[in-house]
Amino acid sequence: MIFRVTSATPADANAIARVHVDTWRTTYGGIVPDAHLATLSYRHRESVWRQIISRKRSADSQFVAETDAGEVVGFASGGRELAGDCEYDGELYAIYILAPHQRLGIGRRLVAAVVERLIDASLDTMLIWVLQDNPACRLYAALGGSRVRNRTITIGGADLAEVAYGWHDLALLNTNLHRREGV
Repeated sequence: MIFRVTSATPADANAIARVHVDTWRTTYGGIVPDAHLATLSYRHRESVWRQIISRKRSADSQFVAETDAGEVVGFASGGRELAGDCEYDGELYAIYILAPHQRLGIGRRLVAAVVERLIDASLDTMLIWVLQDNPACRLYAALGGSRVRNRTITIGGADLAEVAYGWHDLALLNTNLHRREGV
């Protein structure tokens, strides 16, 4: 199957919302309280993603991964680091891929798109916050990310461990992503 990565538009908000909710339910079952996962709403997430895509903040980007038939099977979002970290200036805010399409190189292609946008915005470093028990941690480590931060967040009334993976050289990461995937 052929996949393409393109910049998201407000028209993609519904598909992104579906990927977001569905991947949370498949990835975080047994990690995030089931009661919280049951409350996730396509309609709410669509509204949130429509707002995110429509605003024009410097360095922000959202990308979708589509099949050759036009089905959105993944997305990524990134921009300037949000919490004022003095060591990292860019952040991969979110990346989600539907379970049947994982481990096909889509994650690398989505990361590459965000990294290129961060580099274009003169950002040199990046981090991503992720739940410690998320299987995607393997991807971030495989991409050369180092675990650099820890914190506890509360989701659905449960305190959960979150870790940050960081990259100090986005130009090198970009080169490695292109070399590995022919992106």
